[in-house]
Amino acid sequence: MVTFKETLGLLGPYAWSRLLEQIKAVAILIVYLIFFQTVVLGIPLAEATVIAIGLSLVIVGLAFFMEGLVLGLMPLGEVIGIKLPQKAKLPTILVFAFILGMGATFAEPAVGILKAAGSSVKAWEAPLLFLLLNKYSAYLVYAVGIGVGLAVVAGTLRFLYSWSLKPFIYVLVMGGVAVSIWAAFDPNIRYLTGVAWDCGGVTTGPVTVPLVLALGIGICRVAGGSDSQSSEAGGFGVVTLASIFPVLGVMALGFALAGTVPQPMPDTEFFGSANRAKVEALFASRQELVTYALTNASPPAQLALFDGKASDLAAERAKLAANPAAGQAVRTPAEILQTNALAAAQAIIPLTLLLALVLLGLLREKLPRADEVALGVVLAVIGMTIFNIGIELGLAKIGNQVGGKLPSAYEAIELPDSKRTIPGFDPALVETAIAPDGKKREFFYAQEGSRIVPIPYKAENHDKAKQVYDYVPTRGPLFGGSGDLSGILVVLLFAFIMGYGATLAEPALNALGATVEQLTVGTFKKSLLMQAVALGVGVGIALGVAKIVWDLPLIWLLAPPYVLLMFITWISTEEFVNIGWDSAGVTTGPITVPLVLAMGLGIGTQAGVVEGFGILAMASVCPILSVLLVGLVVTRKRKAALKEIEGGQQGAEGVLTKIVPPAAEKVPQA
Repeated sequence: MVTFKETLGLLGPYAWSRLLEQIKAVAILIVYLIFFQTVVLGIPLAEATVIAIGLSLVIVGLAFFMEGLVLGLMPLGEVIGIKLPQKAKLPTILVFAFILGMGATFAEPAVGILKAAGSSVKAWEAPLLFLLLNKYSAYLVYAVGIGVGLAVVAGTLRFLYSWSLKPFIYVLVMGGVAVSIWAAFDPNIRYLTGVAWDCGGVTTGPVTVPLVLALGIGICRVAGGSDSQSSEAGGFGVVTLASIFPVLGVMALGFALAGTVPQPMPDTEFFGSANRAKVEALFASRQELVTYALTNASPPAQLALFDGKASDLAAERAKLAANPAAGQAVRTPAEILQTNALAAAQAIIPLTLLLALVLLGLLREKLPRADEVALGVVLAVIGMTIFNIGIELGLAKIGNQVGGKLPSAYEAIELPDSKRTIPGFDPALVETAIAPDGKKREFFYAQEGSRIVPIPYKAENHDKAKQVYDYVPTRGPLFGGSGDLSGILVVLLFAFIMGYGATLAEPALNALGATVEQLTVGTFKKSLLMQAVALGVGVGIALGVAKIVWDLPLIWLLAPPYVLLMFITWISTEEFVNIGWDSAGVTTGPITVPLVLAMGLGIGTQAGVVEGFGILAMASVCPILSVLLVGLVVTRKRKAALKEIEGGQQGAEGVLTKIVPPAAEKVPQA
C-alpha cells in the first residue's frame, strides 16, 4: 500500500511542473506591469498584499482548471467528435454542435470579466451599454453563446463538406464592419461596438477552442479518412468563426434593445421626469436607481431625480449615510467564495452532463476512464472557482491600477489610493498664489515626513463641520507638458512591449507554431510565426490604447485593416488563410483577456472617455494581418525554390540525354 508520504513524492513533481507552466505564463507580464508602475511612473502599488494573494490564486486556479480540462472534458469531446459523425445524422450533429458552442462559452473563465465591467460605464453617457453590462449582463453572455454556437455549426459543415474558409470571412467580417459603420451614426449603439468586437476575443479561450477542435478533428477523420495531417489542417478556421459570429450576435442584441433605452444626454436631463420611465427600466428597482444616482450623479442631477424636492433628496442621502454599504458592492470572503463556486459549478457541470448524455444516451458508448473524468470535472470546478477569485482580487485590480495610472505620463491625475485625511484643519492656513497666466490659486503648507510641502486647496474637500480636509495627491505629467506627445508615446510604447511580451509567453502560441511548421513542412518556421503574431499583438494593443487616449471611434481603426485583409485573404492560399485568421485566437488567453480588459477600463475611467473597450479587438485583427503578410513572403520564396528545383531537374535531364542517347536513336548494326 502506498503511504501518504510516497503519494506526495509521486504527485509533487507532477503538480510542480503544472504550476511552473502557469507561473511562466503569468510572471513576465505581471513583473513588467509592476515595474512600469512603481519604477517608470513612480507610483506605489496599492493593496499589494491582496493583489499578491489574488495572483497566486490565479496561478493555482489555472493549473487546477487546465488539468481538469485534460482529464475530464477533453476525453469526452474527443470520443464524441469521432463517434458522433459515425452514428448520428447531420441534423443531430448540428444541434449538438450548437449546444456545445453555447455551453463552452458559459464555461469560459474570461466571460465573467464582462459582467464586472459594468461599473465603469455611466448610465447617462451610454445607456444601452450600461444596460447590457449591468441589468442584462446575462443577455450579453447569451448573445455571445449563440454566436459561438452558430460558429461551431458553420465549422462543422465546413469540416463535413470541405468548404473554403474564405467565403465565410468575406461575408461575416464585411457584414460586421458594415454593421459597425452603421452603428457609428447611432449615439447609443456606437458605444456598443467596442464590447461587441472584444467579445470575439473573450470566447476563444481554453475551454471553447480545445473542445471545438476535438469535435472538428474527429469529424475530419471520419469524413476525410485517417490522414492525421489533413485532420489537423481541418481543425483550423473554427477559431476564426468563433471570433466573428459573437460580434454579430452582440450587435444584433444591441439593435433589438436600442428602442427601449434613452439616448445619451447630460445627467441632469437624464434623471429628469421626462425620461423617468426609460431610465427606471435600466435598473432592477427604484431603490437601485436612487442609490446609483446618489453615488454617481452630480448634485443637480440628484435633485432632478426627486423633481426638485430638496427634502426628499436629503432624506435619501441620510439613509445612504446611515448605511454606506448599500452604495458599495462590499462582500465578505465567504460570499466571494460562495458566488464564484456557484458560478463555476453552473458553467462546468451542465457542459459535462451534456457531453456525458450524448455519449451514453445517444451514441451508446461507454464513458472512457469514468473515474478520471469525474476527477477532472471536480478539478475544473475547483480551479475555475479559485481562478475567478484570483481575477477579482489580483488581475482585475492590477489591470485597473496600471490602466488608471498610465495617463500620468502625459497629464496630471489624482491618486485616490493615496488619499489622506488631515484632522483639525484651520481655514486660516489657506494662502493664495498667482500663476503666470494671472489666475489665483489657493494652497496651504503641510508636513510630509521631514519636509514642508505646499498642497493645493479645494473647497469641496474641506468638511467644515468635522474640521477635516481630504487631500488627494496628484501625479504628472511625467514626460513633457500636459497632453504632450512624448508622454503619450511612452504609454503606447508600454502597451506595445506588454502585448509583444505577453504573446510570446502564451503556451498556446508555442503549440500553434509547432503545428504550423509541421503542416507547412518547415517552410513557415515556428519562430517566424511567433514573432509575426507577437508583433501584431503589440501593435494592436498600442492602437487600442491610442483609441482610448484620444477617444477615437473604434470603427476608424478596425475598418482599414479588415478591408485590407479582404484583399490579402483573396490572394493568399487556403492554407495560410486558415493559419493566419486562427492566429488571433492564441492571443486571447485566460490571463491576457481579463488583464487587458481591466487595463482598458482603467485608462478609460481616468481619461474620462465613455467606454474603454476595443483593445482586444485591435489585438485580434493586427496579428492576422502580420501573419498573412509573412505568409505571402513565405509562399513567394517557396514557389521560387520549387522553380529552382524544377529547373535543376530539367537541366540534369538534358545533360543525361546528351551523354546517354535515347534507345530510338541508337546506331543500327551492320
